[in-house]
Amino acid sequence: MAFSTLSPVLLISMPSGGEWLWIILIVVLLFGGKKLPELARGLGKGIREFNDAKEGVKSEIENGMKDRERRDAAAEKQS
Repeated sequence: MAFSTLSPVLLISMPSGGEWLWIILIVVLLFGGKKLPELARGLGKGIREFNDAKEGVKSEIENGMKDRERRDAAAEKQS
């Protein structure tokens, strides 16, 4: 099968088992064993903040929709 017939999605894929080992080895060599827990903590904090922000936006949208439904129902009663 030629590369020209492959879709771009197949050419860019997630790393397999052996590739993950190389990635982990390089990260350990670059940051050292003492910095890894600090790096993981920072990553976890970033993910937590992202999820909190995502939930905040979601709740604001839901509250806005509920408020609009209440206003529409009140306007319908007045009509």
